[in-house]
Amino acid sequence: MSTPPSATPVARRAAVRMDTGLRRDIGRRSLLFTGVGSIIGSGWLFSALNAAKIAGPAAIFSWVVGGIMVTLIGLTFAELAVMFPVAGGVIRFAQYASGSFAGYFAGWTLWVACAASAPSEVLAVLQYAQRYLPWLMTTSDGVPVTTSSGLLVAIGLMAAFSVINVLGVKAFVRFNDVLVWWKLAIIIVTIGGLFALSFHGANLVAHGGMFPSGVGSVFTALPTAGIVFASLGFRQGVEFAGESTNPQRNVPFAVIGSIVVTGTLYVLLQIAFITGLPSELLGAGWANVTFTDVAGPLAGLATILGATWLAIAIYADAILSPGDTGLIYAAVTTRIAFANAQNGNAPTALTRLNRWGIPWVATALTFVAGCLLFLPFPGWQKIVGFITSATVLTFAIGPVAYGILRRTLPDQPRPFRLPGGDVISYLAFLSANLIVFWTGWSVNEKLFLAIVAGYAFLAGYRRFAGRPLPALDFRGGSWCVLWIAGMTVISYFGEFGGSEESLLPGGGGPLGIVSGSVTIAVFAAAVYAYAMATRPSFANTVANIGGSDGSPNAPS
Repeated sequence: MSTPPSATPVARRAAVRMDTGLRRDIGRRSLLFTGVGSIIGSGWLFSALNAAKIAGPAAIFSWVVGGIMVTLIGLTFAELAVMFPVAGGVIRFAQYASGSFAGYFAGWTLWVACAASAPSEVLAVLQYAQRYLPWLMTTSDGVPVTTSSGLLVAIGLMAAFSVINVLGVKAFVRFNDVLVWWKLAIIIVTIGGLFALSFHGANLVAHGGMFPSGVGSVFTALPTAGIVFASLGFRQGVEFAGESTNPQRNVPFAVIGSIVVTGTLYVLLQIAFITGLPSELLGAGWANVTFTDVAGPLAGLATILGATWLAIAIYADAILSPGDTGLIYAAVTTRIAFANAQNGNAPTALTRLNRWGIPWVATALTFVAGCLLFLPFPGWQKIVGFITSATVLTFAIGPVAYGILRRTLPDQPRPFRLPGGDVISYLAFLSANLIVFWTGWSVNEKLFLAIVAGYAFLAGYRRFAGRPLPALDFRGGSWCVLWIAGMTVISYFGEFGGSEESLLPGGGGPLGIVSGSVTIAVFAAAVYAYAMATRPSFANTVANIGGSDGSPNAPS
């Protein structure tokens, strides 16, 4: 007797649980400008010099390599954000793909990084404004730090960011749009001005050649010169997807567009800076190029070239650019707190919205946390490396979530779909791992300790939350533990980042640029394969997202 034909196969897709109360007021250009405005912050004023000191003319290739690596990561997030256009997607995708344990890892790490980002930009504003208001900062161990009066001004700026944010997303994007147009104009004028004032093409080969510090310097410059730090803002198109008018169209445009626009400008700026340097500044080699101008090397070079008008414009932008970036990160941090609460990994009070659809409790938390971070990090240089490593670590979540959800939800509508299967996602995951490794032990050890502290907080929260919480799903998120443990060991034995300031004596080890990168490549492949093998079931994935799509073939 023949077996009857089977029923129609179950459609392996899940419904998107949209955020309620948020206003979808961010248009295509404004969403792009959240990314562009974040990327063109304090980093552009110093990164050209820092990269040249490390890699010489080869710094041009550092920007190209960095742009490719960040683009790979951004592409995986673009597909996910179009599938799930929700606020704080960078951490919610981890919850959707691997469960609450992985979601908390991403949420805690990214919130710490973002909570520190707005204060870092405030500190940059004070450092640049010190030229006119010397009472804002003083010098401690050779590093500018805030005075008592400067600390009050810093708190006032954080308060201003909060006020603009709680007035609604329309007010935020209008204010941001104006500042981004200014920032784009200044960086274009700076590039054109330097090319017109001074062009010494011989600088590309005359002082030690194109690679005066070796090919490896191209890669070490990525985290240490601020190249990656300058590119981190692409994710804002993902974070604000839940407030965009048409996320299916706008998110890929904003993510990819912000990387392409700013990457092109940064490459041109690096070329203009290298070829614009007078030969007398290069007599002692690229590593010894210095400027004493407090507003940075670009203003200093403009002054040397006699372009006072350009130096004044850069002085003004040195205050406005990081101020705008700080505003954006203050807004993003509230979305991260909101997303953590939506995931069930933070108090529900953080989801409370005001009449303009803004998470006002999360905004207040962002303000308080930012002000408290001025105490351990009173200067810009003391906080940037930590932010870079923490943020890039969370970027590794996207490629893994992309691979998992391709398997658990193969029938999910994907208006923006990447080709190549696991190839792009693995390369993106590898890129994030390499950047963390190149950042070095002295920074990474603090990040790894912060992650341990975060899980201690999670244990306490789950014990005393007093409300039903999602299942922890340790198995689905166990790849995070394996991954962080392995990265800790590899970073400890790496040659990068050994410092007397390290809490533990790591760095300066046997894993160099080649051997360490090969080790990371093998390790990343193993972790990626493990994450795919231990992914949650289809039913658990649907539960993580918030329910089925309601179709006849979907499970109840």
